[in-house]
Amino acid sequence: MLVPMRAILEATEKYNYAQGAFNVNAVAQAKAVIQVHEMFRSAAIIQGADLANAFMGGRTDFANGTLEDKKVGANNIAKAVKLYGEDSPIPVALHLDHGKNIDSCIAAMDGGYTSVMIDGSSLPFEDNIALTREVVKLAHERGVTVEGELGVLAGVEDHVFSETSTYTNPMDAIEFVKKTGVDALAISYGTKHGANKGKGAKIRKEIAIATKECLRHEGLFCALVSHGSSTVPQYIVEEINQLGGDIHNAYGISKEQLKEVSRLGIAKINVDTDIRLAVTRNMRELFWNNPELRTSESIAPIYQLLETKKSDFDPRAFLTPIMDTVMYGNVPTEDVAKIVDCIERGVKEVVGTLIVEFDSVGKASLVERVTLDEMAERYKKAGI
Repeated sequence: MLVPMRAILEATEKYNYAQGAFNVNAVAQAKAVIQVHEMFRSAAIIQGADLANAFMGGRTDFANGTLEDKKVGANNIAKAVKLYGEDSPIPVALHLDHGKNIDSCIAAMDGGYTSVMIDGSSLPFEDNIALTREVVKLAHERGVTVEGELGVLAGVEDHVFSETSTYTNPMDAIEFVKKTGVDALAISYGTKHGANKGKGAKIRKEIAIATKECLRHEGLFCALVSHGSSTVPQYIVEEINQLGGDIHNAYGISKEQLKEVSRLGIAKINVDTDIRLAVTRNMRELFWNNPELRTSESIAPIYQLLETKKSDFDPRAFLTPIMDTVMYGNVPTEDVAKIVDCIERGVKEVVGTLIVEFDSVGKASLVERVTLDEMAERYKKAGI
């Protein structure tokens, strides 16, 4: 069933494990994320980024997506998640990743998201608090979970860009949580957006430990979130290059570090790049092993994009010829079905691996099945 993300985060806090949160940009990806979590008896957090909503709204140049595009896309992602998640035996939360402003958050909530992130991390501290508090008020009235961000991650992911990091100050985090009432907080502690986090990237785990200890001391509930946490599996990068791709300087955060912080206060670990890499590898492999598909009426344009964009690994760069399939899940031909299979297998490969690594296997039963209305009533009683 669909639940507010807070219900899933409360279980991670109580039982000391982390929950992976996985970004999707197509109906097939949402389906695969839910199915692999069902297989491992884990709750699922599915994320649609602000620009993913623009893409799912039919905007192939999604970086220039309008609010109207994002409204359409939010509805399309939510419909897919409801289709495969509403009657699922596991709890499923749909979360807006990096909401750009209040309008983006409202569009996501209206579309059916059960959780939203408002990213005010680039603003001055007091402005970030004011913006986040406003979103909390709007969301908690609906029972919707809110994630904020404090500190700035370096790197590039969709419209999120910064050349340098600003680490989160644990004492600022306490003030931020007290004044905003957020349910979750993304901290900056050494992770980085994008595929190149630097070879041998090190997490500053002491920031997570100190922030969590301060929250506990103050009696505050707030789940800590690790953004920019893709592991960038080197075997997938190598396979892409062997299949005609041209990707260099792609290094992630080691699984060992992520496993460690999952026991030290990090409750939610965001992953996007790994999925992009695996899906792109699978599509390259499909055309490599089946040359006759390179002239297929329905999917040859995908092959042509793969050939002209050798250094790109975001499937959105290649899937534009089948937007009806991306947005609505329609599969008009057998060849398109083969592309959908590439997408689903890629998602399951990396997501299944990380469900195991983050230790959420078998923990779906620990999550309370609570509705948005019930959560809204709890917020009201608590004054948040």
